[in-house]
Amino acid sequence: MTTYYKEAFLIQVIFYSLIWLMSEYTGFLLCTIMSVIIGALLLFAYIIELVQKSQVPKSYFRFMLMASLAPLVVLLLFSVLYGGQFDWIRS
Repeated sequence: MTTYYKEAFLIQVIFYSLIWLMSEYTGFLLCTIMSVIIGALLLFAYIIELVQKSQVPKSYFRFMLMASLAPLVVLLLFSVLYGGQFDWIRS
């Protein structure tokens, strides 16, 4: 993994963490939805790549993998930090 991917991953983790710190509910929903959507796009693109080769570079797949893992990492991190007891669940 080159520095570019590490930087992009860290920027996304900071972005999702800031949103989570502003609003737990919004952060939880955003992390869940973005990881599912980006993961589905990655899976779809990979299946299409297996069926018919294209000119898409491997860096696209690496970046999409990092983009789908970043919200999952933040989701797991904050879930562990809060112990699964979020304010919006108790309300």
